[in-house]
Amino acid sequence: MVKIGDNVRFLSEVGGGKVTGFQGKDIVLVEDADGFDIPMHISEVVVVETDDYNVPTPASKAAKAEKKNEEKPARPAAPQPSEQPTHRVEKPEISVYRQPEMKGGDVLNVYLAFVPEDIKAVSTTSFESYLVNDSNYYLYYTYLGAEGKAWTTRSHGLVEPNTKVLLEEFEKAALNDLERVAVQFIAFKDRRSFSLKPAVNVELRIDTVKFYKLHTFQQTDFFETPALMYDIVKDDRPAKQVYVSAEDLQNALMQKKSADATPSKPQPASKHGGKQDIIEIDLHINALLDDTRGMTNGEMLNYQLDKFREVMEQYKNKREQRIVFIHGKGDGVLRRAILDELKRKYPACKSQDASFQEYGFGATLVTIKQ
Repeated sequence: MVKIGDNVRFLSEVGGGKVTGFQGKDIVLVEDADGFDIPMHISEVVVVETDDYNVPTPASKAAKAEKKNEEKPARPAAPQPSEQPTHRVEKPEISVYRQPEMKGGDVLNVYLAFVPEDIKAVSTTSFESYLVNDSNYYLYYTYLGAEGKAWTTRSHGLVEPNTKVLLEEFEKAALNDLERVAVQFIAFKDRRSFSLKPAVNVELRIDTVKFYKLHTFQQTDFFETPALMYDIVKDDRPAKQVYVSAEDLQNALMQKKSADATPSKPQPASKHGGKQDIIEIDLHINALLDDTRGMTNGEMLNYQLDKFREVMEQYKNKREQRIVFIHGKGDGVLRRAILDELKRKYPACKSQDASFQEYGFGATLVTIKQ
């Protein structure tokens, strides 16, 4: 039996003290170390011989563990070995990306392009040069510039299909270094069968005067701003060599001096009976020039009139010579310009429409008079 003065220990928790009294028949008052009376059910205390009341009892341990389980969230039970899911490790598939090919891209079309950085200030702006690959082939390329008889590599690398690559940037002062350039490349396809293309080596003469003229830069499919384009390969055919060396020019002049010194005359396309043969001169611009890109209508008209003046000066003293100038019907601009020239500079010459049956409505017959 528990009586006043006994040292007791709590069963359900750590602690205890000395019994100081009772409340009713079942509640015992226990004074703890701090002097407070703690009411406890008489079944929850036990008389001890020691005053160390902090020794945990089995009951207090169980109560404490239960209290912790209530405070902490329950952890999910670990799956049993038989319940663990099985994962199959699969090796990643290796895929090779193949750039889509463009229709018609198996025909080589390659261009050298010059793009002004500021088209509004074309006389002072700097420029960018590009190699444009409009084909389904990769190109291993070399871009070179000439220094006398020696060449210097300005850029080299790989151009992917249907793309363009920046070759270099240069200032206006460097234009003199670009008068003679060359592009070399080898075309191939990667991981695809293809038709073998011959190696390309094209030498170009760049007209640096065009870099000062706004109209020489035209809109293209390859740039958002106007560009000056040169053909390197067009429809599988390399561009013709347009550069003439000083040695070749000198040889040509020597051959000309040794030949007949009489001035060359335009070869008549057809002859007619009479005192004098009729000479035909085709003034259509495509008959006079192979390439008119970058030329304005005014420049083309001036070129045609220069040809007309050249022929008139050559035959102005040949009385009764008849010349047919084929200018086409068009809008009549060239015809009116020819008639105006005849009226001002050659008033003695006779002019009339050439034979409608032979030339339609697009030719003028001039008869030289003195």
